[in-house]
Amino acid sequence: MVAGIRLDVWLWAARFFKTRSLAKQAVETGKVDVGGQRAKASRLLRVGDALQVSRGEEVFQLSVLGLSDTRGPAPVAQALYAESEASRVAREAARAQRLAMRDGFRPPEQRPDKRARRLIMALGDIDAL
Repeated sequence: MVAGIRLDVWLWAARFFKTRSLAKQAVETGKVDVGGQRAKASRLLRVGDALQVSRGEEVFQLSVLGLSDTRGPAPVAQALYAESEASRVAREAARAQRLAMRDGFRPPEQRPDKRARRLIMALGDIDAL
């Protein structure tokens, strides 16, 4: 039985980040808190620790249920942690709000033609290209 495992390795094994270097970068930039405090990537994580993971616009409040240093299938990775009910509800509410905010937006059905491209460039909306 493993007494503890590095935080960045666990985040990678639990499938919060695609690579271990992305997990390490997230920890170093303060997007992961352990027990309410900022942690280093090399911090040993133990069963029962409380984590707060910010990934994009989502914030997860987790408790560690298991330790693993290998990245496996998603059902195995989801067994390594438990998300609090309040965190899940808040995440779903924020997602619904983001969907409602862009509800009126309709992407164009086709690429802009030559005249429309010139108009877009004249208006200075480079992102629309």
